Amino acid sequence: MTSKTYAHIIAHSHWDREWYLPYEKHHVQLVRLMDTLLETLERDPQFHSFHLDGQTIVLEDYLQVRPENKELLRKYIQEGRLIIGPWYVLQDEFLTSGEANVRNLQIGHRDAAEYGPVSKLGYFPDSFGNMGQAPQLLRQAGINVAVFGRGVKPVGFNNEVKGNYESSFSELNWESPDGSKVLGVLFANWYNNGMEIPVDEVEAQDYWTERLAKAKTYASTPHLLFMNGCDHQPVQTDLTASLETARRLFPDVEFIHSSFDDYLRSLQESLPDRLSTVKGELRSQRTNGWWTLVNTASARVYIKQANQRSQLLLERGAEPLAAFASTLGEAYPHHLLRYAWKTLMQNHPHDSICGCSVDEVHREMMTRFAKSDAVAEEIIDRSKAAIARHVDTAGAFAAIPGAVPFLAINTTGWAKTEVLTVDLEIDRVSLKGRPASEAVRELEARGPLTGHIYDAAGRVARATIEYAGVRFGYDLPDDRFRQPYMARVVRVTLLAEQVPALGYRTYAFVPESAAGVRNVRTLAGLTDGHAGERLLENEFLSVTVLDNGSYTVRDKRSGQVFSGLGIYEDSGDIGNEYIFRAPDGDEPLTTEGLEARIVRLENEPFRQTIEIVHEWSLPEGADDRLEQERLAFVPFLEREAARSSKFVPIRLTTRLLLTDGDPQLQVETTFDNAAKDHRLRVLFPSGIVSPVHRVDSVFEVAVRDTVPAAEWTNPSHCQHQQAFVNVSGDHGGLTIGNLGLNEYEVLRDDRGTIAVTLLRAVGELGDWGVFPTPEAQCPGTHTFRYTVIPHGAGSAREQSFALAYQNQLPITVVQAPLQAGALAAEHAFAEWSGEGLALTAVKISEPGEDIVFRWFNMTDRPKELSLTVGNRFGDVYRSGILEERGEQIAAAGNAALSVGPAEIVTLCAAADE
Repeated sequence: MTSKTYAHIIAHSHWDREWYLPYEKHHVQLVRLMDTLLETLERDPQFHSFHLDGQTIVLEDYLQVRPENKELLRKYIQEGRLIIGPWYVLQDEFLTSGEANVRNLQIGHRDAAEYGPVSKLGYFPDSFGNMGQAPQLLRQAGINVAVFGRGVKPVGFNNEVKGNYESSFSELNWESPDGSKVLGVLFANWYNNGMEIPVDEVEAQDYWTERLAKAKTYASTPHLLFMNGCDHQPVQTDLTASLETARRLFPDVEFIHSSFDDYLRSLQESLPDRLSTVKGELRSQRTNGWWTLVNTASARVYIKQANQRSQLLLERGAEPLAAFASTLGEAYPHHLLRYAWKTLMQNHPHDSICGCSVDEVHREMMTRFAKSDAVAEEIIDRSKAAIARHVDTAGAFAAIPGAVPFLAINTTGWAKTEVLTVDLEIDRVSLKGRPASEAVRELEARGPLTGHIYDAAGRVARATIEYAGVRFGYDLPDDRFRQPYMARVVRVTLLAEQVPALGYRTYAFVPESAAGVRNVRTLAGLTDGHAGERLLENEFLSVTVLDNGSYTVRDKRSGQVFSGLGIYEDSGDIGNEYIFRAPDGDEPLTTEGLEARIVRLENEPFRQTIEIVHEWSLPEGADDRLEQERLAFVPFLEREAARSSKFVPIRLTTRLLLTDGDPQLQVETTFDNAAKDHRLRVLFPSGIVSPVHRVDSVFEVAVRDTVPAAEWTNPSHCQHQQAFVNVSGDHGGLTIGNLGLNEYEVLRDDRGTIAVTLLRAVGELGDWGVFPTPEAQCPGTHTFRYTVIPHGAGSAREQSFALAYQNQLPITVVQAPLQAGALAAEHAFAEWSGEGLALTAVKISEPGEDIVFRWFNMTDRPKELSLTVGNRFGDVYRSGILEERGEQIAAAGNAALSVGPAEIVTLCAAADE
C-alpha cells in the first residue's frame, strides 16, 4: 500500500518590475494582472489565495494607477486570500548592503502591516545566490522558513545526480555562521513547476504524470509543492476547474489550492530527521559554474558605483547625522528617510541592480539614484548645520580676528584620518536691495586671502589654502524668503587626523593678519615633503613605482613586500550581461610589458600623489561573427566569435595617493572606454597561496574556497564582494578595498593574485531572447577607486577590514558660526569598543524614538562590546533587525555584552521621557 501524496498548488506571479521591458511597460501589465486577480477572487470563492511575490511594492505600483481599489485589496489581504510581505522588493542580496537588506525587511513589514497580516516567509524565489546571514536576519525578524530558487543542488531520493552535493532533498536546514537555523525549501523544479495547469483531461493526464514524478524526485515528504505561476505570469483564472480535473484523474493524490502557511504546516509535521544542514552562503559552488550569474556583479559597473554612493549617503551620512541632531532636539526625518530608502530600493530588484535588463531600465535607475541622493544630501546638510549650531566655537577662536570655524564630522565607527577639502565663505555681502556687480566689486577690493588652519587646541594643522575668488550663494530660511549673497571663498585641503568615531573635531581658518595673535604649535609629524619621483612614503608604507607602471608596497610594520601590484589585464567577452565568457583560445592582454609615463603630481607635507599613464591598444570589440551569433540566438557556450584584429587606443591613467597617518595606498584609475566586448581587471599578487580567502559579504566576512569544487568547469571563478577581499597567511596579508566594484577573483596561480574587475562591456541582455543592450558596452569615461591595505598577523587583519569600511564615505564638513554653545569643540555622540566588531548602523528606530546601533562580529570568535550613549538617552535594550525593544541590558546609557562569532547585534538606547 502506497502512502498518500499531497499536491499543494500555490498561485503566484513572480513580478520583475523591470527587465526585458522598461518599468512602465511592465507596470501596465501589472495593472492588468491585478485587475484580473481581484475579479477572480470576487467571482470564484474556491480560488483559495494568491501569493503576491513576497514584495509589498507590487501594491504600491498597482495603487499608483488604481487607488480606488485600495480597500478591496485590504479586504482580501485581511481574509488571507492575498498574501503580502515580508519584503519591500525582491532584491539581489549580494549587490545590496547589509543595511539595505535590513531596511527592505523593515519597510516591507511596515507597509504590509497597514493592510493586514504580514507573511512570515523568507521568500527568495530568484535571487542570484543567497547571503550566508539570511537565516540569522530572518530569525531576528521572527521568520523560521526560507524558500529559494538557487544556490543548492540536491541529490533526491533516487540519488540520480551523482556527487557530494549539499542537500539530500529539496528540504534542508539552512544555518548562518552564528548558528541560527531556518528550514530551507528549494524550488528544485523551479517556481513554475505548476504553471498553466490544463483543464482538458488528456492534457492533464500527461501534465500531472510528469510533474508529480519530478516533484517526488527531490521531496523528503509526500507533501509536494507546485508553483502555479512564473515571471509576469497572468492569473490562471480557471485554476479551480483544472484542479477538479486533476482530482478525477488522480484519486490517490490530494490536490490542494494551498498557501505557503498551509503547505509548510503540513510539511513540517512530516519532515524526516535526516535532512541535510547547509551552512552559510548558497552560491551553487557544486555545479559547473556557468549559471551562477555571478558576473552580473560586473555588468554595468557604473550602476554598482552609484548604488554604493547612494547606500552610504543614507547609512553612514543621513541616518547617523540626523540621529546626532536628534540628540540636540531636532526632529528625526523618518518620513524623508523612508522615501529616500524606497526610491533607492526601487533599484535593488535583481534584474535592476544586477545590470541585466534593457538599456531603458538602467537609464531610469540613474534618475532614481539621483533622486535618493538629493533627499539624503538635504538631510545631511540640515543635520550637520543643526549640529554646528550647538558647538562652542567661541571658546577656542573668539579671540582671533577673522577666524572662520568648521567641523569635520566622522560618522564611521572608528577614529579616522583623512585628507578633506572644504570651501569656506570668509565674508558675505547681501544682494538684497543692491546689484550683484556692486557686491562683487566690494568683495574683490578686499583682495585675496591667505592664512592657516588651526584646531581648537591652538595647533596649526597641515593644510593648503587656495583663494577661490568671489562666488554667489543663497540661504533658504524657514521663516523668510530666500536670501542671495556674494562671498569671498577659500578652498582648504586639510589633513584631519584621528577625528573621533561618531563625533567631530573643530578647526578654523585664521587669516594671515591674525596669525600672530597666538603661539603656533604645529601638529606632530609635519614635514617638508618627500623626495623621489617614483617613491611614496609615510610612517607605515613605502611605495615604489616601476617602469611598467606596477608598484611595490613595503609594509614597514611587518616587513612584508608586495610586488607587481597594479598590472591591468584585458580579456575578450562574448557572453552577456549575466555571464562572462572569453572567446576560445583568448589570451588576456596586460600592461606588464608596457612602459608607462610616471609623473609626481603632488608632494605636499601630508599627501603625495604619483600619476601613471599607460598608452595602450585594445581590440575594438569582437569580430563580426559575434553580432551574427547574437541575432541568431546562438547560446553563448556555442559561439565561435573571437576578438577583432582592429585595435583602438586606450589611455589608462592611474593615481597613487599616500597620506601621512594612513596605513593604506589609495588608488584611482580613469579611462575612456572606446572598446567593446571585453573585461578590464586590475591584478594584485599577494605572494600568499592559501586554500581560502576572506571577503566582505552581507553582515559577514565570508571565508571562501580559492579552488572551486570538482564539478566546476567554468574557467572563471569570479565571486561577489562588498567593501573588500583579503588573502592572508600566518604572518600577515593583503586586503584590497573598493568603492562599488563588486566582482573579484582570487586566481589559481602560484602568487595568490587578487583580480578586481573594473569594467565589463557586453552587447546583449542574454537569457531567454534576443535583447541588444548597446549601453551595456559602457562607452565613455569611467573612474574607479580602490585601496591597497597590507597588514600583519593577528588582529591586524580585522583592522585592515575596518579601514576598508571607513573608506566607503568621506568625513562630512560643515562651516560653523563663531558662537558659544553647549557642545565642546571636540565631541563624540556615542562611544563604543569591541575589537573585531564592525558598526553598520546608527539611526533612530521607527516608529519609536530610540537611538539604534548595530554591529556584526567579523570573526569566528566571541568578542566583547561596550557602548556609552550620552545626552537624552537612557536605558539600553537588546533588539533585532526590526528594532523593537527586547531585554533591558543596562541603565543610564552604558552597556557591556559578549557578541558571539558572526553574530549581528542591535542595541536600542531609550529616549528619555
